[in-house]
Amino acid sequence: DFRSRPAPDGLAEFVESVWYARGTVPYDSEQISPTGSTVGVIVLGDPIEFGVGDGPPVTTRSGFLAGPHDRPALNRPLGETFAVGIVTTAVGCEPVFGVAPASIRGRAVSLETAWPPTGTLRSRLVRLDHPESILDTVLTTVRESVGPVDARRRRCAGWVAELASHATLPIRDLADSAELTHAHLVAEFNRHVGLTPRMLSRILRLRAVIAEIDIEPTGSWTDIAHRYDWFDQAHFIRDFKRHTGVTPSDYVAAQR
Repeated sequence: DFRSRPAPDGLAEFVESVWYARGTVPYDSEQISPTGSTVGVIVLGDPIEFGVGDGPPVTTRSGFLAGPHDRPALNRPLGETFAVGIVTTAVGCEPVFGVAPASIRGRAVSLETAWPPTGTLRSRLVRLDHPESILDTVLTTVRESVGPVDARRRRCAGWVAELASHATLPIRDLADSAELTHAHLVAEFNRHVGLTPRMLSRILRLRAVIAEIDIEPTGSWTDIAHRYDWFDQAHFIRDFKRHTGVTPSDYVAAQR
């Protein structure tokens, strides 16, 4: 039973969605492609082992916080999955969880240690029976804990939106439109997103590619590489495997 709910007005600037999951899966583990988000997961049932990239995995009965990353994450349920998740926007890590995104980049940490409301919230959630009530309670807690809006963070959110809307936008053009040097733009992204603009751009382009090939691949890998502004097919395949753990052909074969 998987349910996902987009954040309501007032939270959408920092929260992309919240989700509820309960049940078992017919596999030992799964690899999850990076999205540019930070994800907090509250575990309500059996433990979950979760790792990001080359970082050490976290095995937890209470919850974990997965920082921004550009490598696939490993999710290994150690029994029935029963958990809820909070998915931030690219700039939402610090406003929601009070954690600088760069400090947890490329790794997973204990949610209870990072986010003080975890313990009290988890105690409330385990007493609720209905998934929608659980999601309501999570959203209420997040709304109460979100910090004040920072003008620089909001400006960075605008740059992220530009990258999301124009998958092949050169970073130098983004810096020019922001009237910043490249170094200053990188510093702002590291501060508010936890990734460089080039890393985030690559992730967003790969998300667009995956959304396209999930429906039906159109054209050769060379065509797709050029359409999404990779130098050549070899660079595209290298980046695809770096972010997903498999080649594009292996990914499509698994999807089919």
